This record gives sequence, structure tokens and C-alpha cells, in this order.
Amino acid sequence: MGRAFRIAVVAGEASGDLLASHLIEALKKQLPDVVFYGIGGPKMQAQGLDSWWPMEKLSVMGYWDALKHYREISGIRRRLKKRLLDLKPDLFIGVDAPDFNLGLEADLKASGIRTIHYVSPSIWAWRGRRIKKIARAVNRVLALFPMEPPLYEKAGIPVSYVGHPMADLIPLETRKEVVREKLALPRNVPIFGMLPGSRRGELAMLADTYVQTAKLIRERYLPDAQFVVPLATRETRLQFEMAIYEQQAGEVPFRLLFGHAQDALGAADVSLVASGTATLEAALIKRPMVITYRLAKFSWWIMKRLAYLPYVGLPNVLAGRFVVPELLQNDATPDKLAEALVKLYEDKENAAAVAETFTEIHHRLRQNNADKAARAVIECLN
Repeated sequence: MGRAFRIAVVAGEASGDLLASHLIEALKKQLPDVVFYGIGGPKMQAQGLDSWWPMEKLSVMGYWDALKHYREISGIRRRLKKRLLDLKPDLFIGVDAPDFNLGLEADLKASGIRTIHYVSPSIWAWRGRRIKKIARAVNRVLALFPMEPPLYEKAGIPVSYVGHPMADLIPLETRKEVVREKLALPRNVPIFGMLPGSRRGELAMLADTYVQTAKLIRERYLPDAQFVVPLATRETRLQFEMAIYEQQAGEVPFRLLFGHAQDALGAADVSLVASGTATLEAALIKRPMVITYRLAKFSWWIMKRLAYLPYVGLPNVLAGRFVVPELLQNDATPDKLAEALVKLYEDKENAAAVAETFTEIHHRLRQNNADKAARAVIECLN
């Protein structure tokens, strides 16, 4: 291991940036002279990645958004590919962003550069249509979830199960009263976490609905209810504040936080969570939730045609059954959401059963992720 390895890494959004930053940190411990370049966010750059383009350029939501930005993104991919083929890194790691990374990986692999795809695309949700494409593109897949490796093994694709970093970072028990004290929230009132997503496109679809849902909960069911809303950026916070103003919900006690999603989930009795990584956070914090989402009509139509699992939320996928309700697209109305949230709030027996299921999932996902992933990468380099 004498010489300095050069590893190209590409991540397309905040979750990939976090994941890759832990991996880069773990690799630097084993390979002190390793050099990283590619595309990544602030966390990867803080670990020493030389990012050639801003990561935000790759963050798109749904098919429609991808079509709108197609020319710019394909231009970046073309220039990136040329640069990587000239530089010939020892390894390319595509972190999630399968629409961007898999085609790039296939071209690099064909030219003799070894490739790893970190975070399996949701082959369990999409009839396995992508698996042939993945086989052409990668030398190895690093899988975060335990139901994924058997699917790759069956297709003859090398795979390493590395667990999920969130399961390492989130403690096995999060005590509600401790988090409420930290956030200066009252101990004995109903508190709902409201997580409308981290992207502006998600807020555009969901912010009004979330605000109306909170209003209904107070008007119809629980007049003393309070709502904690973690928002990822200044822009999304502004969008949510606009929704409060437009829905004339100034009297509803919303507590807006910058980030701190885990605190919001830990303080809450029940949460309303936009489908995505936040649903996994809620599961690891062992709280009941209602999962919701809305897409542009065209994106939703395509998704309905391709998907074959009856659930989309990670907690339900991991459990292999409906542990928590999902109200998606046309079902995501304030009436239905408010009713479902209050029902979960009142059912303490169900809350205990949900916590038990989520604790089992937590143990399965807790694998010392960064070290395991780094070991698999080094194996590939050798």
C-alpha cells in the first residue's frame, strides 16, 4: 500500500454528502496519502475532496425536474467523464444518484477503471429492472439495507452489506422528556413533528398541506397541540413561513428549527414525515409516524406504473409490512392526515408495538458502517 491512491467520488445530494464524508474519513485512516476528487458537498470537501462542480447542480426531484435540467446535467456528466478517462483514477465511487452515476460507471468500467456504487438503487421497489444495468456498471455494490444483498447475489453481482450510518449515530433510546427540555417545550402537551422534506420542490408540494393539517388538529381534536418543524435551509424555512401566512395559521404554535430533525422527532409523540431518509430517522427514534408524499402528476403516473411494492416508506419496506400508515398523492389531504395523526397519538398500545419493531430494525442496521464500507473499498483497490 505504499503509493498514494486516487479515488474519484460523486455524490448528488445532502444524504450522499454525509455518507461519503464518513467513508472518506474512514479511508484516510487506512490510506493516509489517498487523494479524493469528483463532485461532493460541504461535508465531503471538509474531508479533503476536491469538488469540480457544485453538488447542488445534480440535486433534482422527480422525472419532471430531471427533464428541465437535463441539458445542464448531461453537460456536466460529459465533461466529468472526459476528465476521469484522462486521469484514470484507481477507483470510482458513485454515491447514490443512480440516474447520474450508473451510466457514468458503465463507461468508466468499460475503459478499465474499477467502480463501486455506494447505496443500492431501490431494486426491491422497481421490479429489479435496473439490475442488468447495475451489473454492467459496477465491480461492487455497497448496500445499506439487509434485504438488498440476496438480490445482488442472485444476479451474480459482488455486494457488501455495510449497514446504515444513521443506525450507528442515533442512540438505541431517545427519551422524549430529555429532548423536550432541551428545546424548552412543555412536557405534557401533544407534540407533533412536521417534516415536509429538505428540498424546495418538496415544500412547494407539501407546505400548505402540513400547515392546514396542523390547523385542523387544533380545531377539531387537540386544542393544546404544538408542532415542531425542522427545516434544512433558509429557503425552505421561508417557504414554510409563507405557507403559515397564506393559510392564516399565525395562531398555531409552530416551532421552526434550523436542521435538528432528530430533536424534532425525539420531542414528538407522533410525526408527519415526507417519504425519504427522514422516515428512517423517525423509525430509529422509535416514534409512530404518518408517511406522506406528493409528486408532479407525470412523475406519480410513472412511479405507479413501475413500482410493485405496496409501500414506499423505508420503515415499512424494512419491516416487510405496513407498520405505519402511508397517505400519498391524492390521499394526502389535510382531513385524512389530521385524522391519521390523532389516531396514532391516541393509540398508546400501538406506539409500544411500533417501538419494538423499530428497535429490531435498528439492531439489524447498526453495522459500524463507515469502517465496513472502507474495508470493502480497500478490498476493491487491492
